[in-house]
Amino acid sequence: MADLLEKSPDGPRRLRELLSGDAPVVAPGAYDAMSALLIEQAGFPAVYMTGFGTAASLLGRPDVGLLTMTEMTGAARRIVSAVGLPVIADADDGYGNPVNVVRTVREYEAAGVAAIHLEDQVAPKRCGHLDGKEVIPAEAMVGKIEAAVAARRNPDFTIIARTDAGAVEGFDAAVRRARRYREAGADMLFVEALRTEAEIGAAARAFPDVPLLFNWAEGGRTPPIGLDRLAELGYRLVILPLTTLLAAAQAVTDVLAGVRQVGTPEEAVKHLPGLRDVVGTLGLPDVLALGERFDHG
Repeated sequence: MADLLEKSPDGPRRLRELLSGDAPVVAPGAYDAMSALLIEQAGFPAVYMTGFGTAASLLGRPDVGLLTMTEMTGAARRIVSAVGLPVIADADDGYGNPVNVVRTVREYEAAGVAAIHLEDQVAPKRCGHLDGKEVIPAEAMVGKIEAAVAARRNPDFTIIARTDAGAVEGFDAAVRRARRYREAGADMLFVEALRTEAEIGAAARAFPDVPLLFNWAEGGRTPPIGLDRLAELGYRLVILPLTTLLAAAQAVTDVLAGVRQVGTPEEAVKHLPGLRDVVGTLGLPDVLALGERFDHG
């Protein structure tokens, strides 16, 4: 948990260190500050700020490009402030043209995130595992990546280029695009919505010396695959965008069904954490200690 007085940890540098290790970095998705806290307390090394989960949390709507850059960076800032881990954030399509991308990079960097991924979808974008996606010309995305790289102030801030072209132009075209984005300066590549284990392996073989992100999209188009196999193939970052959101949705649904049936939460709370447990998770003892330290009245 991030100490209220602690200087922000150097997330970009720490993420680079993690990515240079022997094992893939697993980053579960956080949809708000509390889910990020739970990820940290579970012992994971990094947090992924999921765009899908953020849209669901802030708007109660699907991931179809409804959130603005200001809303997304606000969510990122709250997550970064809550934890002491590097945060990788969804930055959608950069929220406009290359000039907009410059501002997007600066705002995410100021929010304290360690990395962002930018995608080559036509606005309004949508979740990478939904139908109806379109992509911008590769040349236009190259310009966005070049702008992102030029805009960052911290050289350790990681720029991840995502291509959604596989669903539109086919796997080979997606690989060609990814190669161009790497040449434009992207630090890591993210070939979205790989459809088979053969494609997962082929993407890794196409970029043997390039850090790759794997999207373990729960229930999406990409088949489930073990972490050991992903490590074998050379994937460096594995994001789990929906696990916490799906778990929360099911748990709340089940509890409310029980309350609806009985009339009160008397039975439901027997199986839930207590209030003291939750305020402990949220750091109440540290907050109270801080108050005593500075309260001289």
